[in-house]
Amino acid sequence: MPAITAFLQQLEDVILEMAASLWIYPAMFASAFIDGFFPPVPSESVLVTLVISSQSTGQPLWWLIIPIAGIGAWLGDNLAYVLGRRVGTDRIGLLRSRRGRKAVAWARRALARRGAVFIIAARYIPVGRVAVNMTAGAVGYPQRRFMTFSAIAAVLWCTYSALIGVAAAEVLGHDPLLAMVVGVVGGGLLGLLVDRVVQLFTPREEVLEEMREQAPLPDEQPVESSELA
Repeated sequence: MPAITAFLQQLEDVILEMAASLWIYPAMFASAFIDGFFPPVPSESVLVTLVISSQSTGQPLWWLIIPIAGIGAWLGDNLAYVLGRRVGTDRIGLLRSRRGRKAVAWARRALARRGAVFIIAARYIPVGRVAVNMTAGAVGYPQRRFMTFSAIAAVLWCTYSALIGVAAAEVLGHDPLLAMVVGVVGGGLLGLLVDRVVQLFTPREEVLEEMREQAPLPDEQPVESSELA
């Protein structure tokens, strides 16, 4: 924990030094975009710190940095989905095993039944977002549905991160680590809320059937009827 805190403090210092530069805008976009498929990039910390800086010094422009972050996050998430679709599950030896097919079948059913909560809540968890996005592509989760939910996730994420930045500037004592913890917890709750709404309009069995058609699993029917019963 001290090492993480020290890293975040150093990151915050570097970001604040760049805040008045025009390069901060493409840097924010790149951070949010790369974070969609490469979790070590801490886009949440970057956005929160920039919002803190905007509240304190007026730089960068918050009304510009927030949509840039949201667009970058959405594009990064969708690139992870495409990578998962291209790789699939049949090219990974571990997932072709009996246990692997069971895991993929579980992920498929979970995404069909709780797609919104998985995709939206995962946006707040660095490693989780990459895993969920790539898995959604690999198991054939409908792309249009994924693009819609990932867009909602990106809007909620950048808006929520901005609010966390404002709170950090006023209440949390400019603590980026605490701001990230609050962001993860709140993100999960937002995902559950959206999922409740989506359940009213989403035909789950139709989604599951579409996923099966787009990315069938070897011996899928025996796995689902016997091993997963």
